[in-house]
Amino acid sequence: MSAPPRLLALATAVPPYRLDQDKVVERVKLLFDGSPNLDRLLPVFTNSGIRTRYSCVPIEWYDRAHGWAERNRTYVASALDLLEATTRRLLERSGRDPHEIDGIVVVSTTGIATPSLDALLIERMKLRRTVWRLPIFGLGCAGGVIGLERAASRAAVAPGETVLFLVVELCALSFRRNDWSKSNLVATALFGDGAAGALLSSEGEGPAITAAGEHTWPGTLDVMGWEIADDGFSAIFSRDIPQLIDTQLHDVAASFLARHGLRLGDIDRFVCHPGGAKVVAALERAFGLEAWALTEAWSVLQDYGNMSAATVMFVLERMLAAASANGELWKRALMNALGPGFSAGFLVLDNQ
Repeated sequence: MSAPPRLLALATAVPPYRLDQDKVVERVKLLFDGSPNLDRLLPVFTNSGIRTRYSCVPIEWYDRAHGWAERNRTYVASALDLLEATTRRLLERSGRDPHEIDGIVVVSTTGIATPSLDALLIERMKLRRTVWRLPIFGLGCAGGVIGLERAASRAAVAPGETVLFLVVELCALSFRRNDWSKSNLVATALFGDGAAGALLSSEGEGPAITAAGEHTWPGTLDVMGWEIADDGFSAIFSRDIPQLIDTQLHDVAASFLARHGLRLGDIDRFVCHPGGAKVVAALERAFGLEAWALTEAWSVLQDYGNMSAATVMFVLERMLAAASANGELWKRALMNALGPGFSAGFLVLDNQ
């Protein structure tokens, strides 16, 4: 029986500009002065559970209009910087050399790059010219879990290979000052920028990835996604997301685990993407947890906001760090994230 892929190292990175939520609210009041929805929607900011976020551009950048071309140029340059920083941290923490990387999986849904970000990273870091590449677009918030599974699948069938998994999302660039819609205000209240990554191999020490799966609900294509406008991406959010989690996620997760001979009771840690305060609360109910039990999800949401696919990796990093610092023993963790489709991604980490 072949050895399962393991997480050799984990790392995260954020851009340099810190956004305080109170200051964001003051900015929004100025930019959306005259909007008929503003007073009604401002509580979204105060009830978001977010105190700070990070942006690849200073807050003043959002004061003027920006076209799609400018936004995407900013995305490519900033995303590449964050991916390089994340990769260097991973190599340092794992004690690996850049030339040991055999393949790269990069997940991102907040911009477009051709050549893709993985090719740009190979050129910048002078990685081996034989490195295989897999860029993934369109998974949205589910990309952290599903993308990690794609990287793990390659590591599982190629014993000894070192696979670099990276995810970068610059969600804040989607803010559009001339869009007074509820979805744009909600996105403005929630989104932040960040990157994360992991090194995986069947050879080495670290939590093993022992199961993974997905579920896509029928008739839900309009629940979450992007619409393309002349000045960039426009967010689509359905108000039904927390209710869908409340009523259906438990059974879907239980079915996934059962296919791998597991039950929810076999899970010691839940590593969930914190899409927003209502989403985290719904996740706790779905998994039969007490209120505020998803400590790491709440704290990442508070400190970084919703960074789409990258966020669940921040939660995983914080969970592993807390368990190590407190000497806590855990056997299995369930990673979960929801994204466009409308889809759920699941992944089981085994620490035995």
